[in-house]
Amino acid sequence: MLRQRTLKSVIRATGVGLHSGAKVTLVLRPAQPDTGIVFRRVDVNPPVDIKADPFAVGDTRMASCLESDGVKLSTVEHLMSALAGLGIDNLYVDVDAAEIPIMDGSAAPFVFLLQSAGIEEQSKPKRFLRVKKPVEVREGDKWARLEPYDGYRLSFSILFNHPAVDQSGTQVEVDFGDQSYVRDISRARTFGFTQDVEALREQGLALGGSLDNAIVMDEYRVLNAEGLRLPDEFVRHKVLDAVGDLYLVGHPLLAAFSAHKSGHALNNKLLRALLADATSWEWVSYDQAADAPARVANLYPEPQFT
Repeated sequence: MLRQRTLKSVIRATGVGLHSGAKVTLVLRPAQPDTGIVFRRVDVNPPVDIKADPFAVGDTRMASCLESDGVKLSTVEHLMSALAGLGIDNLYVDVDAAEIPIMDGSAAPFVFLLQSAGIEEQSKPKRFLRVKKPVEVREGDKWARLEPYDGYRLSFSILFNHPAVDQSGTQVEVDFGDQSYVRDISRARTFGFTQDVEALREQGLALGGSLDNAIVMDEYRVLNAEGLRLPDEFVRHKVLDAVGDLYLVGHPLLAAFSAHKSGHALNNKLLRALLADATSWEWVSYDQAADAPARVANLYPEPQFT
């Protein structure tokens, strides 16, 4: 069968919060089957658990922020993206600050941490949330949609009216049944514009942002000396974010996701719209891997070190 996954061992990392600028220590711990992804703010007394849940998302300015009993945890999307990409179903995430560290602005450091800890298959079958009929949300010219699909495919398009972005690829489609999350998506970094920095910092955002953890652009060009990692890194990072935002549903999706100019808020609104209509989705598991459609069986190959 396609089994649930957790880590083989505990692993720790430190970094800086993108928006807070604060030092953050992160500890990833194995969890029992059917636990889900549980964040634990260990810097508050007593510690507060916040489970991955689309209805726990509050603030979506520049990040996805979870909240429980008045305690918040921001910028969870890159770690959630790595967990989705490697098929991790059950995990405790201890964090000693109000934000997950930004690392290098992509999900690749989290992929490395998870693979270094080792990935272990568990005794219970993986539970997929399968989309049964189309669900769409719109805000002006922005939209996001989920449709039935025997696998997991994401299509995204962006438009920023900026030469560095719009001269790169602004559309991408990734099918994880035959493409690699680690190779094709995880390395894409978050990005921002120098003209926005002052306004963001007045709002208490982007205080930890730098050329070490983001692609930064002035009015015309990328300022990072090394340039882009991928020719279409901007739109691929939007896919990375979407994978993480959608995994807040707590289970892998079997669906085709497509979006234009969507962000954390609209991604979350789409999940809530999906869950609000019980006729639009169902739970599925596969007792035998051979019973799963080919693109589903191929979603979670044996993890490889990068």
